[in-house]
Amino acid sequence: MFQLSDLICNVVTLQTWINVVMMSGSLITLPTSRTSGAPHLSALPYVSLMEESPHRHRKNKSRDHIAHLAANTDDGRYHLRNNNINSNSTARIKHRKPDTTDTDITKKTSSSMIFKSMMNSTKLFVLVVLCLQNTLYTVMRRYSLGVLKENCSKYEVLLLAEVIKMVYSAFKVAGSLPQGEKPIPKLRYLLRRSSKMGILALIYGAMNILSFISLRNISAGIFTIFAQLKILTTATCSSVILRRSYSMTKWRALISLMLGVILFSEPIWNQSDMSVNPEGGNVFLGTVAVLIEVSLSGFASIYFEKVIKTDPEQLGIWERNYQLAFTSIPIYIAFILWDEGGDIGYFGGWSITTGVLSMLGAAGGLLVALSIKHGDSILKTLATTGAIVLSATLDHFLLGGPLTPIMCIAGTQVVISICNYTFDASPPEAPLQVVKRDGANEEELSSLTAKVEERA
Repeated sequence: MFQLSDLICNVVTLQTWINVVMMSGSLITLPTSRTSGAPHLSALPYVSLMEESPHRHRKNKSRDHIAHLAANTDDGRYHLRNNNINSNSTARIKHRKPDTTDTDITKKTSSSMIFKSMMNSTKLFVLVVLCLQNTLYTVMRRYSLGVLKENCSKYEVLLLAEVIKMVYSAFKVAGSLPQGEKPIPKLRYLLRRSSKMGILALIYGAMNILSFISLRNISAGIFTIFAQLKILTTATCSSVILRRSYSMTKWRALISLMLGVILFSEPIWNQSDMSVNPEGGNVFLGTVAVLIEVSLSGFASIYFEKVIKTDPEQLGIWERNYQLAFTSIPIYIAFILWDEGGDIGYFGGWSITTGVLSMLGAAGGLLVALSIKHGDSILKTLATTGAIVLSATLDHFLLGGPLTPIMCIAGTQVVISICNYTFDASPPEAPLQVVKRDGANEEELSSLTAKVEERA
């Protein structure tokens, strides 16, 4: 009789509190058992759940999740806020033992959402196009050098690519201006503010010089192996400069990717003539040069990403490509003069294929910027690495290149590593924030813009 009266008392008290909450919007606190301290929920047949305001994100608590919370509340009380209460939907609360079903479902749902997001995003489209561009560029270059035996200067090809990129970017910048605004003052302003891209162009020039020094002192096979370290240097610079943290799954995927690419290039470093160092070469100097080059490669990628995403000016992709192409042209002109036009003189050995290579090179520069804007430098590296496998496969079937069983195994490892990194279910990183200028810098920027417009 005492237990029955106690039960009736609890029910009446609880019903009274619920009515008060529905009118005043306070917090519901369920009474606890006198003996065990657990929530006294057996007297509660139903608890109503209200959906949140339509101006907020909708949260729906499942029946099992509510029961799980009720059965595992440490302080013996179960709380529900009144904005989660709705008289139109009900959920029966039952005691049950905690299990891992909810956690497993959450993980599977998270993985599925990440996969769908990747498959439906602009980021994936840009990365796929970048991979295809790198593949086509590599196969066309192999056709030009290996089949047609063309011997034009590579610096001339790169120079024309930069000119194409600069002209196209200027056209896009002019097309994006408001109606009535002249493009010439805008382009002049961009050239005046191109110092940051000038630093990047100098880094690329230094990388070309270091490649020349390393190949003069070490074999092409050793150079190929060391060059794959740029995968790890990019991730390391991303962690240090951008303060990103990568899960152990992603680090394992990157290391596996690097080893897979090294194994895939086995026909290069496993040949007797390719593993012999040049006569009179300094192995130590060549090794230091290639290590500095791969370090600069990782730094350049992260530096470019940081400028695009966090620079206070917040210039667009086409504006940054315009600046980068403009500052790169003098560097390639210097390389052409230093190389004296190659083996057959200035602008000798050109053909339609060489022109196509220049256009593909220009498209690659634009796609790299887009991939960094919509993704990050690591995903860009994954796309270019995947292009190595795809281009070698096309080279085998179209041009008779090598494709050994070892290369097939290594190619499979590369693809698996890319998938492991891309579809890792770890929580995503927060987007990079723009560093705001102080008042003085803002006034300086406004005054510079006004001066440029007055001179125009």
